[in-house]
Amino acid sequence: MDYLHQLQWPAMVVTVIAAWLIGSQSKRKRKIGFWCFLFSNVLWVVWGWHDQAYALVVLQIALAFLNIRGAYKNEPDSTASAKA
Repeated sequence: MDYLHQLQWPAMVVTVIAAWLIGSQSKRKRKIGFWCFLFSNVLWVVWGWHDQAYALVVLQIALAFLNIRGAYKNEPDSTASAKA
């Protein structure tokens, strides 16, 4: 059995969990959600590369950069808190 072909299912589950967490009002849950998204990006890249779905690989790399940006923006702005 080709186990890498089955990787799409855990990747999908992690992506849905990440989307749920990102929608939380809790900063901690949003942070976990961004990490879940990054993990799902890795899973999708592995699956996409294995199945020669190169457009998916490029999309996941782009989404990973957006997730990193989102995780960074989720952190408190140190200059804003210094002004308060």
